[in-house]
Amino acid sequence: MTTTTLIATLVGGPTVHLAWAGRSLLTDPTFDPAPREYVGRVPLHKLVGPAVPADALGPLDAVLLSHDEHADNLDAAGRALLARVPLVLSTPGAAERVGGVTGLEPWQTVALAGPRRARVTAVPALHGSPGAQAVTGDVTGFVLEGEGAATVYVSGDNASVDIVGQVVERFRVDVAVLFVGGARVGAPALEPLTLDAPLAVAAARLLPDARLLPAHHTDWAHFAEPLDAVVEALVADGHGDRLVVLERGRPTQV
Repeated sequence: MTTTTLIATLVGGPTVHLAWAGRSLLTDPTFDPAPREYVGRVPLHKLVGPAVPADALGPLDAVLLSHDEHADNLDAAGRALLARVPLVLSTPGAAERVGGVTGLEPWQTVALAGPRRARVTAVPALHGSPGAQAVTGDVTGFVLEGEGAATVYVSGDNASVDIVGQVVERFRVDVAVLFVGGARVGAPALEPLTLDAPLAVAAARLLPDARLLPAHHTDWAHFAEPLDAVVEALVADGHGDRLVVLERGRPTQV
């Protein structure tokens, strides 16, 4: 693994701050207080608020937004934050719906401003089983590459191990931020909507050289599995030495 420090802070849910390659990056901003209910075609219930307020993160260089259509990945306070960030990367559909968003097609790359060379590549994600896209919408993951920095894969709300395989065919991943928890909302034919424990184990086997950072596993009522279930499965399959369980609100060197 590349030795340059990556510092990750779990804010809550899918929201992780990454101090990486001299940049300040944030995944899927969710900063609404809890408890809160979001009314929609599928009601969502937020159970736990953010461990770190948005203002405490300081200036951000970019937001990596997996998708904009679900409140557990972009809530009201998260939307307000986007206006203060110089670069927000997401799907082409998100760029049509949300002002200031740069939409990337799968495998499209954009350079990040800064003194050291760094870039972000959008990678595929499938929010559920095959066929789910028509219901759950377009989602993207990201791969971060930087001069002298770890290569980081952020899965986004992806439940496809095949897609993880596509990513590792193209990149040597040093750190994988995997959205887990086996999300379920009462649509069995499409679920799980994110990696459950068996799928997380299968993904880990495809990422033999990567540190594994579980995210988006608690804080919302629609997660079917507690974090412990994912951790136990990964440890039982021999990945415990690569597992980094982030404590909410605590910056962790990876």
